[in-house]
Amino acid sequence: MTPIRIETFTNEFVGFVRVTDQDGHQGWGQISTYHSDITCQILHRQVAPWVLGQDTSDLDDLLDLVAEREHKFPGSYLRRAMAGFDTALWDLRGKRAGKPVAELLGGSAGTIRAYASSMKRDITPEDEAARMQQLAGDKGFTAFKVRAGAEVGRGQDEWPGRTEEIIPTMRKALPEADLLIDANSCYAPERAIEVGHMLQDHGFGHYEEPCPYWELEQTKQVSDALDIDVTGGEQDCDLPTWRRMIDMRAVDIVQPDILYLGGIARTLRVCRMAEAAGLPVTPHCANLSLVTLFTMHLLRATPNAGKYLEFSIEGADYYPWQEGLFVEDPYGIEDGQARVTDRPGWGVEINPEWLARSHYQCSEQR
Repeated sequence: MTPIRIETFTNEFVGFVRVTDQDGHQGWGQISTYHSDITCQILHRQVAPWVLGQDTSDLDDLLDLVAEREHKFPGSYLRRAMAGFDTALWDLRGKRAGKPVAELLGGSAGTIRAYASSMKRDITPEDEAARMQQLAGDKGFTAFKVRAGAEVGRGQDEWPGRTEEIIPTMRKALPEADLLIDANSCYAPERAIEVGHMLQDHGFGHYEEPCPYWELEQTKQVSDALDIDVTGGEQDCDLPTWRRMIDMRAVDIVQPDILYLGGIARTLRVCRMAEAAGLPVTPHCANLSLVTLFTMHLLRATPNAGKYLEFSIEGADYYPWQEGLFVEDPYGIEDGQARVTDRPGWGVEINPEWLARSHYQCSEQR
């Protein structure tokens, strides 16, 4: 299969990618959200020249070639752009084969247990617990994630005492639920361990990114000191960093983000590293663009998949740009479960009206 055309449709917040092969077959993917218009420029300028007209049968090697040719740009933007090409290619492969991507990856269509993931810190613990109780009743969720500290907060809380309040409030409101929490790189090790003991005392089972994510030694200090699963990795897009994180056992659960990391193929490499080390994979997917659908297919095919799919509960008040992306919503939740269908590829259609409003750009094989 040889790509001859890469098209992007973008606004500031989200960008979709369409790849066409030599036989006219097409597939849809997505670059990572946020500053997506910038990432699309990088896709056309720094990814397309190396992949158009090339054989894609060894996708790992082709993506490594892109990284090598663009070796002066080792950071996140290039990987986010690579992800758009990769995910469109997997959709194209699925459509050509008449199979969902999950099946191409060795899995199958079916259900996945989801946890209700809050993105908000500007919400009181009482209001957060109340909306989680509502979701338990309405959607059947049995696992819930809330936020601790301030995002990259240098040890500060969103407001004084919020973390100490939300931990017992959530357990009182949901006495039988699985509870998770995300500190978003807030704490130095001493405070992270202190918060971790509070979490253990209230039966939380997942403690995400307690220390600055780039400080792996700090995270390992926390994971070594606690019984609760310490998790992380969503921000990391460098495969050698992933090897080091896993080899040193900095975390108990790895959390790659498919679109931050560079696509499905590169995420599979991290999953295999984790499997060899006996670590589960619970990917990061914090909005209802295509990233959650990609993650659903991946989890249906990952032998060392963790217990849950992250499922954002935020709507138009938090993510207004999520509205109207798809012809049919792929994100129904029944009895706390999301479902991968047996439709070919990703099994979703991008809304033509959204595409018509977007900024369009095209790169073709010369």
